[in-house]
Amino acid sequence: MSHAEAIVAQPSPDSTYTDKMATSGYQEDVESNDEKRNINMATTAFAGQDSAENKALILKQDLRIIPLCAFIYLLCYLDRSNIGNAKVLNADTHHDLLSETHMTNGQYTIALMVFLVAYAIFEVPSNIMLKKMRPSRWIAFLMFSWGSLTVGLGGVGSFGSVTAVRFLLGVFEAGLFPGLVYYLTFWYRTEERSIRVALILASATLAGAFGGAIAYGVGHMNQVGGHSAWRWLFILEGIPSIVSAFAVWFFLPDYPETAKWLSPAEKELAASRLQLEGSHGASKAMTWAEAKATLTDLRLYAHYAIYFGISTPFSSLSLFTPTITAGLGYSGLQAQLMTVPPYAVAYVCTILVSYSADHFNARALHSALFATIGAIGFLVSAVLPPTAYSARYGCLIVAASGAFACIPPLLGWLSSNLFTTAAIGLAIAMNIGFGGAPGQIVGVFIYKADEKAKGYPTGHWVNAGLLLFVAVGCIGMTFYYRRLNQAIRKEGGVRLYKY
Repeated sequence: MSHAEAIVAQPSPDSTYTDKMATSGYQEDVESNDEKRNINMATTAFAGQDSAENKALILKQDLRIIPLCAFIYLLCYLDRSNIGNAKVLNADTHHDLLSETHMTNGQYTIALMVFLVAYAIFEVPSNIMLKKMRPSRWIAFLMFSWGSLTVGLGGVGSFGSVTAVRFLLGVFEAGLFPGLVYYLTFWYRTEERSIRVALILASATLAGAFGGAIAYGVGHMNQVGGHSAWRWLFILEGIPSIVSAFAVWFFLPDYPETAKWLSPAEKELAASRLQLEGSHGASKAMTWAEAKATLTDLRLYAHYAIYFGISTPFSSLSLFTPTITAGLGYSGLQAQLMTVPPYAVAYVCTILVSYSADHFNARALHSALFATIGAIGFLVSAVLPPTAYSARYGCLIVAASGAFACIPPLLGWLSSNLFTTAAIGLAIAMNIGFGGAPGQIVGVFIYKADEKAKGYPTGHWVNAGLLLFVAVGCIGMTFYYRRLNQAIRKEGGVRLYKY
């Protein structure tokens, strides 16, 4: 069956499962309900986007969900990326991570890589567990686990212990970001997701900014209690995740159908909003047939390849911004402080770009444009003289803003072109695991320690090339989806691919 035929034949999910869910123990498979398979999509499409009730419901959901999810991801990102700060924190007095664990730069790179290997392996299983165990329970478990491991990093003393703890950290952090993206599909329509993914992802840029500022402050705790500042950094940044896990267990809502703070009328509206363009809490676990259909859908691999291209710049900037700023002529605690502006500017850009992408329903175009802007930032930084510190610092800000701003529209674009709960959960996890994690592994190796005096040209050239690949890929997929939509319209279909 062609993609066009598949869309025309796509069944409409049950819009009346809200009340059934509470009494069925989450067993009803909405999307395989034979009674609803023949409903005409044209008569079931949601048409109340501009109603006051719909806007009030979205605001109510936003206030309950988005700040909490953004805070969760901020803590996750702090605990993941603080190793970059620990590497250079008080290095001038040899009280840094590498000196005290007797690690070489090569061993440090391996410690970064094993995190990403675990990250790639455990993303898909984690999304499956999120659906089986309920989002609030699974995410709280992940938080408690990675927070405990981050605190444990404060006690490591060798390359082996750092590597082992980083691998386990990757196991438990793997499920959070794909899990949050999947989680949003239970609450929001396709045109509402990119900006919300951006608000969550942008907390990573805030974490980057806060991480530098926190590291600057914690740097003054060096040898307090007999411990170096980098150990205090891991301990103090791990504790909030442990404590917050208990709040998430009780306060993160699972699905609209079970939210006690929604009235029956609001639950019914939430169900009607998402009957064609959302995941459903009442759906059964993924079947092999659904998994096979998703795994063999070749167009999805184009999305994964594009996401690979954006993941390398994202990873390398996340892990090496303190190192890059140190290579720009800043040293010690000042290098930590100078990581703040690139992340702060990237935060604003990510929010604005994602809002515009959703507003104009043009996610591919926005991703292509800002990938190109990011590539220009890296290209100029690569060709400037190593001593052009101010200009190269400006290029770092442009590069970070362009690279970070691409990610939410890319994720929103993928989820908007998936049509069952099972496919959404699996494809999002594969996109971040199969596409994102390998890209992040590449990002670990491209900023070479022996190129500091040269201004890290290899890292900049690789990131520039991959961002240009992202731009070309987005444009190519736009033309491909337009062709598919033309075929769908000719056959009388309603559900079109989005780009």
